[in-house]
Amino acid sequence: MCPSREVLEHVTSRWGALTLAALSSEPARFGELRRCVDGISEKMLSQTLKGLEADGLVDRRVQSTLPPHVDYALTPAGEKVAAAVQALIVSLYDVMPDVMAVREGA
Repeated sequence: MCPSREVLEHVTSRWGALTLAALSSEPARFGELRRCVDGISEKMLSQTLKGLEADGLVDRRVQSTLPPHVDYALTPAGEKVAAAVQALIVSLYDVMPDVMAVREGA
């Protein structure tokens, strides 16, 4: 599979897009992300974060506090991609009345 296609699948997956959007405002801990991304399981969030981290879009930062905790943040590349995802989300919200009207008429 073409590498860009694999990254595109991670970014545009249901959970990938929502996770990027959740991280677009500020870094977050795992539990914060889980609460922010409604409906995602711990397993799926973990898989999504690992995929986005492997693609270089998310950075996993272990904090040396007691007890230690982990923050997830967008990398510079992740910020660019998240901005595009956010623009898509805004566009979808703008056209949802039209989409719903077509669906109701079908």
